[in-house]
Amino acid sequence: MATKKVDALEDELKQIKSGMKERNSRGYEVAKEFTSKFTHISPVWYELKSQGKKLFLDGRDNADKRFVSDLSKNGNVLVLPRVVLEAFPADLLLNRKQWNKACDIILKECREMEYDGIVLESWSRWARYGVLHDPEMRKMALEFIKRLGQAMHSVNSVKNASHHLELIYVIPAPHSQNLAEYDFGPQDLQELSDSIDGLSLMTYDFSGPQNPGPNAPLSWIHSSIQLLLGGNNEGGLLSHAHMIFLGINLYGNDFVLSEAGSGGAIIGRDYLSLLEKHRPVLRWDEKSAEHFFIYSHDNLQHAVFYPSLKSISMRLDEARAWGAGLSLWEIGQGLDYFYELL
Repeated sequence: MATKKVDALEDELKQIKSGMKERNSRGYEVAKEFTSKFTHISPVWYELKSQGKKLFLDGRDNADKRFVSDLSKNGNVLVLPRVVLEAFPADLLLNRKQWNKACDIILKECREMEYDGIVLESWSRWARYGVLHDPEMRKMALEFIKRLGQAMHSVNSVKNASHHLELIYVIPAPHSQNLAEYDFGPQDLQELSDSIDGLSLMTYDFSGPQNPGPNAPLSWIHSSIQLLLGGNNEGGLLSHAHMIFLGINLYGNDFVLSEAGSGGAIIGRDYLSLLEKHRPVLRWDEKSAEHFFIYSHDNLQHAVFYPSLKSISMRLDEARAWGAGLSLWEIGQGLDYFYELL
């Protein structure tokens, strides 16, 4: 995953962060070709797991130290691999000794692999396990993130002794007009604001095979940021807008309309292949601010939603209006000319 300041918009648009899976070879190429476009790159490499009382970091086999070194030579981009917290929530959060072990494991990996920090993902998993519905467990969860952030801020990057290790935290976007009990909200942001360096807001996957439609309606993106920052600016949370990396999908979806639950994600090459094969009429959906087209195959009707220069540009404007950055999921999945907007 990568984040970056866009040169042409440096004063208006803060940072851009993008995800990149280890199997996504095109993502590696894009990261090196467009290094100057990003502030951070976050390869999807690691999982922090538990086995009994033992914590361990899985993913070193995925890591590519030469790739990290190449990026460092190409510019000032920071490399923060994603770490998904797979450890059983109760075993980790209810045992403060485990907090220290988790911090030590992550710091050791950053030091040995010369990373500039990590992108941590755990909120969605904690929600599934009911952690966020319990006030005491939620408090412990936030305290753990704070402890990790403080530990990382106490250590300087191996590559840049004047810069501490960074912690960016991944949060899902709410799917309703109001925050649900398990959603990350203004109070959580206030609690973590001094201990983390950014929030990666996953404003994509609004629709799915069960409910075909746009990937990320612009109005939903706007309301997600508004809910996170608090509508009335209570506690001055609008000043934290610069910490948000607004999620933008570079992939699309091909839904089968005549078969509920069918269809799924497509990337750039799939999209181009569909255009060439079916020669569809590209349509603009004003409500979601996304392009889509309809085609038929084997007597089944499909709807394809895929980002375009216009839809991405409008989302850049949204991020700019808030003073937020961008989180691109994921580089290598989109079309190369998308990066001309950055």
